[in-house]
Amino acid sequence: MRKLKGTVVSDKMDKTRVVEVTRLLKHKKYEKFYRVSARFKAHDAQNEYKNGDVVTIEESRPISKDKRWVIVGKV
Repeated sequence: MRKLKGTVVSDKMDKTRVVEVTRLLKHKKYEKFYRVSARFKAHDAQNEYKNGDVVTIEESRPISKDKRWVIVGKV
């Protein structure tokens, strides 16, 4: 299972958190690094993580239409 580290950017839904994962990519031609971010909906059963928390998420079976990740813990 893949594990990613990201920041919680939304905690408005019940038992669901939106986690933004940012990574650096290198441009092929100009060889300059730039940031790319992706947002994942992750399952949080106890509603314990809030905005700004840095968390680790792990791939899982589909929980709903958009949720395929589970929050493992705080970093």
